[in-house]
Amino acid sequence: MATMVNFHAHPDDEAIATSGTMMQANDDGHRVVLVVATKGEQGEPAPGALRPSEQLGDRRAAETLKAAQIIGAHRVEFLGYEDSGMAGTEANDNPASFWQADFGEAVERLARILAEESAEVLTVYDAHGGYGHPDHIQVHRVGVEAARKAGVEKVFYATMNRTQILRQMAEVESVADAMEDIEVERSERIRDQEFGTEEADITHAVDVGLYLERKRAAMLAHASQITADSFFGAMTDEQFADVFGTEWFVAPGPPRSGDFATDLFK
Repeated sequence: MATMVNFHAHPDDEAIATSGTMMQANDDGHRVVLVVATKGEQGEPAPGALRPSEQLGDRRAAETLKAAQIIGAHRVEFLGYEDSGMAGTEANDNPASFWQADFGEAVERLARILAEESAEVLTVYDAHGGYGHPDHIQVHRVGVEAARKAGVEKVFYATMNRTQILRQMAEVESVADAMEDIEVERSERIRDQEFGTEEADITHAVDVGLYLERKRAAMLAHASQITADSFFGAMTDEQFADVFGTEWFVAPGPPRSGDFATDLFK
């Protein structure tokens, strides 16, 4: 049995990006640990989601624990930083935010967990954080250095297959419309190559088709952010499988030659 640590920026990132891989690792007998940098205080709660006086960060932390149970994570830790918001916002200048954190201290916090767990595998995000969110970029920076400090050799960058997304947007009108509805700016980033990674540069493709029902359940556990009638919740099973049936990773080092690798532990 080995230990995989999955480092994420905010609650619900884990469910969307790596939950299928985490479930597979758990089923294969590995220990799965989730570390979240912030409690997602800058998220936008669904209308009526919060109880009177309930703080969004507290709610999202509780939702993370619920999702982790569905995923099968053995341990959940929050690094203790605040959500940085998007670049250019007031939250991004908050001294308590992850983006403004002392780099060495943040590295030490994560490295301590990696050492405690004798982690063999660490997942972070790609160098631009998937889509440029400051906290996602910081996860990459802190995660890579913490792995070096703790001696974790197998580090993988969770990403999105930009080539596949563009192909789907061109071929399936409903997907293109949904992406436009989600966020016009993000759709423009996809087309401008500021979102995800080109397929030719991706090294690992993990088929999570067996876990799609649980993956969607883990996403919906984050009910303050993802509702049944949201983009993620309202997809048909076929659409959900097309978009979320594979989780993509980049292993630093030589480019891929041949087929995608499918196992982060080998």
